[in-house]
Amino acid sequence: MDQPILVELCGRLGVALLIGVVIGVERHLHDQAAGLRTHVLVALAAALSVLVVAPPGTIASGALDAQSRVLQGVMTGVGFIGAGVIMHSPKGHKIHGLTTAAAIWITAAFGALCGAGRFQIAACGLVAVVLVLAVGGPIERSIHRRFGRIHDGEAIDELPAQSDEPDNRDDRPAR
Repeated sequence: MDQPILVELCGRLGVALLIGVVIGVERHLHDQAAGLRTHVLVALAAALSVLVVAPPGTIASGALDAQSRVLQGVMTGVGFIGAGVIMHSPKGHKIHGLTTAAAIWITAAFGALCGAGRFQIAACGLVAVVLVLAVGGPIERSIHRRFGRIHDGEAIDELPAQSDEPDNRDDRPAR
């Protein structure tokens, strides 16, 4: 393999790896089911998948149809991985893991961007994702406090929690 092509190949995979590390560390620090290794592997898998149809040293425009099919497969397949971290809690009727599933999905998109050599788009997107992950939680909690909603299993205000479930208690008097 030609030296400049090898450098570009390693650069594409290296940037995908670094983006996976950044997102994975953030998820790991928040004790999520999918952390560093999962996000790095997803980014690298997506980058490698795109590199199959758009290797360094080739004209990417000639493989747009193939790239489109690869991206469809990667993004659909990664959805199944993301579904694995989503859990429904019967108590309190809450769903957990949606942000981590979304992080896995966007990590695949970053991997695909890196595999295609689209580093500027990936860099801008990474800034946006880190910003959302860093300030999104505090903003959500502030909104919940402002409007008296429940967050993380704790009532924010003094009112009892409301449930959409029907009341199954038997209200008939005892005999």
